[in-house]
Parts: sequence; C-alpha cells; structure tokens
Amino acid sequence: MDAINDFFVVLSSFLWGWPMIVLLLGTHVFLTFRLGIPQRRLLTGIRLSAKKDPGAEGDVSQFGALATALAATIGTGNIVGVATAVALGGPGAVLWCWMTGIFGMATKYAEGLLAVKYRVKGSDGHTYGGPMYALERGLNMKWLAVLFAVFTALASFGIGCTVQANSIALLANETFGLPMWTVGLAVSLLAAAVILGGVKSIARVCTVLVPFMAVLYVVGCIVILVMNGSYVWPAVELIVVSAFNPSAAGGGFVGATVMMAMRFGIARGLFSNESGMGSAPIVAAAAQTRNPVRQALVSSTGTFWDTVIICALTGIVLVSSILAYPDISYSDGAALTKVAFSKIPYIGAPLLTFGILTFAFSTILGWSYYGESAVNYLEVKGDKEAKEVKEITGDHSRFYRILYIVALFFGSIISLDVIWNIADCMNALMAIPNLVALLLLSGVAARETKEYLWGNRLDETA
Repeated sequence: MDAINDFFVVLSSFLWGWPMIVLLLGTHVFLTFRLGIPQRRLLTGIRLSAKKDPGAEGDVSQFGALATALAATIGTGNIVGVATAVALGGPGAVLWCWMTGIFGMATKYAEGLLAVKYRVKGSDGHTYGGPMYALERGLNMKWLAVLFAVFTALASFGIGCTVQANSIALLANETFGLPMWTVGLAVSLLAAAVILGGVKSIARVCTVLVPFMAVLYVVGCIVILVMNGSYVWPAVELIVVSAFNPSAAGGGFVGATVMMAMRFGIARGLFSNESGMGSAPIVAAAAQTRNPVRQALVSSTGTFWDTVIICALTGIVLVSSILAYPDISYSDGAALTKVAFSKIPYIGAPLLTFGILTFAFSTILGWSYYGESAVNYLEVKGDKEAKEVKEITGDHSRFYRILYIVALFFGSIISLDVIWNIADCMNALMAIPNLVALLLLSGVAARETKEYLWGNRLDETA
C-alpha cells in the first residue's frame, strides 16, 4: 500500500505541476480573446441565472444547474485551500488565485456552451451532456470521450465522495466528539435522501443550500474585515505588491519567490473553480435553456462567485488577520483559517465549522451527479449525429447511486491517504480530454457566441 501511495504522490505532483498549470491558464487566456472577452457580459449572466426558460428542453432551471455546479465547486478549498496557498506562496498568491478566476470565466463559458450544443436526450426522458458528448459528437473522438467518462466516475468516488465524507467525520469528531461511524451513517442517510431522487432532487436542495451557506460564509468574512478595518487596505496593497515581490511581505515569507506565489495561487484557483476540468458542464447540459449561449453565460458566473468573490474575500481576510495579529502562525493553512475566524466572538469557530460541513456536503451532492452522468455515458449506444439516444434505461444510475452512498459511509471511517492522491490524479486526467475538446471546438464556440451574444440574439431559440 505504501508503494501504491508513493506512486500516486509522484504522479499527482507531475500532473499538477507547471505543464498542467500552463495548459489550464493558457486555455483560459486563449478562450478569453478567442470568444471576444465574454466576461464583459457578467451582469447579463447573473440576470439570466435568476430567470427560467420553462418551455426549453432540459431537466432543471438555469439557476438549478448553476447551484448544483457551485455545490460541487464551492468546497473546503475555498476556506482551507486559499490559506494553504498563502502559507506556501505568500500573500501574493491571493492575486494569482483571483486572476485565474477572471480568465477562467471564459473557459467555464465555453464549457457550458459546448455542453448544451452537443447534449442528447435519453430514452428515460432526461437530458445528458458534457465533455464526453462534445468529444464524440463534435470531434468523433469516442475513445477520448470514454477515457474522460472513466476518469470522472473514478474521481467522483474520491474528491466528491469519500474524501468529503472523511473531512466531515473528522471535523465532527474533533469538534463535538461524535464517533466517526455515526457521522458517516448520518451523512450517508442525508445524501441518500437527496441523491436517490436524481438531478431534480439534487438541484432543488442545492438551490436552497448553496445560496444560504455562501451568504453566511461571506457575512462572516465581512464581519472579520470590519474588525480588521484598519488593516484591510494595507492587506490589499500587500497582496498586489507581494505577487511580484514576495519579500515585501517580510517575516516568514522572506524565502518566498514570485514563482512560488504564482504556482500556489494559480494552482489553488484552478483547483477551486474547476474551470477547464470538465465537471461543471455535465450539469450545465441539463439546464432548461433556449440556446447554448444563455447557459454559457450563466455557467461563467459560477467561476465569478467561487473564485473572484469567495476566494478573494477569504484571501483578504487571512492577510489582514496576519497583519492585525502578527503573533499568529501562518505556516499551517488550516490553523491560520481557524485563528482568523476565532476572532469573531462566540460564533466565529462554530461559523467556520458549519461552513466547512455544508461546503463538504454540497460537494458530495454535486459530484454524485457528475459521476452518475459519466456512468450513464458508458451505457450509451447510438448515432453520434442523433439528438436522442435509445439505450439509457436508468439501471446504471440506480446502481451507481447505491454504490456512492455506501462509499460515503466507508469513506468516513477509513484512512484516505491513498484515495486523496488517486483523486488528485483523476481530476488532472479529466482535464486533459476536456481541454482537447475546448481547444479543438473553440471555433464552434466562437461562431455560436458571435451569433447569439454579440449578434444580440440571446432571446432566440436555437
């Protein structure tokens, strides 16, 4: 087992090294300009996310699809992950993390557009889509589509299932003294009550849970910023300056370099918002939308909320806390986050605990749909040109849901060192086929964007 773990540690370090960072960030920048800077229509995307296209094809509302994607995206990485980036790369890592969000919106836009463009309807009446369908129907790369589906299904049991359940069980055990197996059982039962109902049930819960947990966390961050009032602007200045001159942060950050700030900031931003990974477009394909560009705009707002807002707020909270309380330790990301929130009298620590628990649980819900969709794709047989596929029966869905729920329980009570490393590898391997689809189909995305977005035809039906 140690040998297996060591292998995946090395593989994960390679897959998430500079080549992947350059590939992902390069795709973000390329698509930003290839598509005419769709970030300019952010407010339109936010407005559309609150509207419904009830007569359009799809299983859930546009906001339901967005909330489900955010459920899987907004996780402990937004809290502890940003702190880890600051601890390893210095305050400047926050700026690089934020920049990935700005440019990543274009990639999330393109992912949503292609997902709706190449989606199909199954014989069970549900809508299916995602990178695997874009690869097969848009590029005739069935083999690469199958690989993406396999990597996604495997990743769902790691980063989306067992890892999250284990995080919840450990936190509940450390904070409240609850036995891990009872927490695992509770998480499994709660997840089962939602997951067994399918994507509509998941979307219903996420449309309530995601805004509630996000708003509560943001309010907590704002309270801390008010308490650190005189240090907020200096923190922003330090973040900007140390992104290009890490030694300006002083103290324990003297050894940090620009490359370290970039590496940890960009890597955390990319991993947090999942732009380019190919997960979010799976649920975007289920949205009720009259044309691909409408949902593309809605999808792009997910990266805005996740990274441009929540990760940035977290970063400013942490850096201002370091300035306000110079005696606190910032070598440990998790400890730094706890110290920052504990400064809120009485409710600070419980608020952080609640945030981590709900963020982790929402990730479980979102990733269950991603994995199920990947498994269903492997069941599909049909004409790649057809808008309908005839052999999705739902049998594989039922089996996957039950297996996922069982895995939640066991993930809560066993050591997951190997699972963590395997999950990291599967996430990186998911990104490669998805980036192939994005880059090779960028012309299709550009034509659709020109026709509907820049041609002012957003209200027309495709």
